[in-house]
Amino acid sequence: MRLEDYWGVGPKTSELLEAELGVERAIRAIESTDVRALTAAGLSRGRATRILRQANGGEGMAVLATRDARSVYKSLLDLASDYAITPDAGDRIRVLTPVRSREEATERLDSVMAAVESWDELNEGTRTTVLDAFEEYDGSERTAVETAISLQQTGVTDGAFATVAAINADDLAVAAGALGKLDDGTVAEGADDELDRLRAALTAVERLESGALDVLESVQSGDVRTPDEFRESYVEYVARETDIEPQRIRDATVGEATDATDFVGGSLRELVAETKRAVEEREETVVSALETDIETARDAIDAAVSAVSDLAVSLSLARFADAFDMTRPEFVDSGFAVDDARNLFLATAGDVQPITYGIGDHGIAGPPKGDRVTVLTGANSGGKTTLLETLCQIGLLAQMGLPVPASHAQVSISDAIVFHRRHASFNAGVLESTLRSIVPPLTNDGRTLMLVDEFEAITEPGSAANLLHGLVSLTVDRGALGVFVTHLADDLNPLPGRARKDGIFAEGLNEELDLLVDYQPRFQTVGKSTPEFIVSRLIASSDDRAERAGYDVLGRAVGEALIQETLDSWADAE
Repeated sequence: MRLEDYWGVGPKTSELLEAELGVERAIRAIESTDVRALTAAGLSRGRATRILRQANGGEGMAVLATRDARSVYKSLLDLASDYAITPDAGDRIRVLTPVRSREEATERLDSVMAAVESWDELNEGTRTTVLDAFEEYDGSERTAVETAISLQQTGVTDGAFATVAAINADDLAVAAGALGKLDDGTVAEGADDELDRLRAALTAVERLESGALDVLESVQSGDVRTPDEFRESYVEYVARETDIEPQRIRDATVGEATDATDFVGGSLRELVAETKRAVEEREETVVSALETDIETARDAIDAAVSAVSDLAVSLSLARFADAFDMTRPEFVDSGFAVDDARNLFLATAGDVQPITYGIGDHGIAGPPKGDRVTVLTGANSGGKTTLLETLCQIGLLAQMGLPVPASHAQVSISDAIVFHRRHASFNAGVLESTLRSIVPPLTNDGRTLMLVDEFEAITEPGSAANLLHGLVSLTVDRGALGVFVTHLADDLNPLPGRARKDGIFAEGLNEELDLLVDYQPRFQTVGKSTPEFIVSRLIASSDDRAERAGYDVLGRAVGEALIQETLDSWADAE
């Protein structure tokens, strides 16, 4: 396979990867989702991530049918990667993609939930010890082996830790000793006493060779009368300065020299060359012995590399699930229902009201069963868009084989998730581009989840109602599941069979004049907008007499009795 056969790898990127990694290594990096290798070769992290997502989950990426669905997907991965215990784990989390097979999603979910259970069983002290074991892990063989040894020393052997615990401890010790002494084929300092001595001697003699005239002066400063005495004085001086055996120094002296300067310079050059050869020979011997140890422990090393990397990802996802009290979703044939679901993006900022909601065939108590489509109506700022986003989050997480933020969730696998946020524009191009993004997933043969927010915002109300009614009908006809948020519920009558209307209701203003909303939808009930609450808030908070008079006019238009009732309720609350 050629590098350019991979999505996103054009001629320039191919040339860069081939120059930095070589074709075979670059292909291995792509196939094994090695973000670190690609970024080290010069690709940006974002580009490397996009290439790896398509290479290893291109079919699943097709689930993200709209820009807004892709935005939620990326935000979920960013949030999950915040809980990564290693940079490598964070990279691997960022390249997770949805899958389109229940079996594949279940297999991934089994692995993650095993890690969740294992993490939950650890006390706080053991959790800290486990995290400390990954502190120096950088994805290399050496740090993988060292991390595996540290994890074995925690004494945790069950569940997600079983693969690490099963690696032969003696082989790991041999591997750690050998790998710790080799650094990219070079013997590390402290690995071999003789090699360290020779390297120190080489450094010393190179220093002398660079200052040969100083050596000559020092040798001549003694009581030297004959050539033999000069030679011995030179040997004694160099031996004292370099810790090299006198005989090796004698063996490296030049036989013929025109004068003392030539003798010292030539002899030092020869001694440098001889010492370099000694260093290289000793290093070859040590490397050979270490490589033999590494090969002996190769199975343990490979097992550690795989097990530690996988465990880092699993524990990172377990920490993510633990932080948001997430649970295992249940896969069903044709339904989507949640009990006590929470929006993860809001949960990071504080408490949120959990929501129970459902469409299609499901077993969650509360929501009606069998309706393919719901039209969600109700209060401004009532959480309708947030509910759509929550459903999108749960659908994507489930199809990535991850736990979801709900006490119970039943989800059917989708071939396309169409999430469309409200985009206020009457531009004809926006309407056309929106229809091009949300209609094809419905007309294709596949399972589609439609989550569409205030479609009417992109065209005039009369046409919007007709188009929205058509989308609802098409969703039902194509056997898809859908939730459509709108303020045009009364204009959609009659809805097709297997479609219903639900509503979210505002209940007044609190003492800070914030809108009080029950975010839990009421099923088969049309929610009402809340202009009286908004106008009441403006009246109550206005200090300018003219402004207040203007708001009073609007209040009478909305309904004077409703305005007064709201203001009275607010005054009582205050």
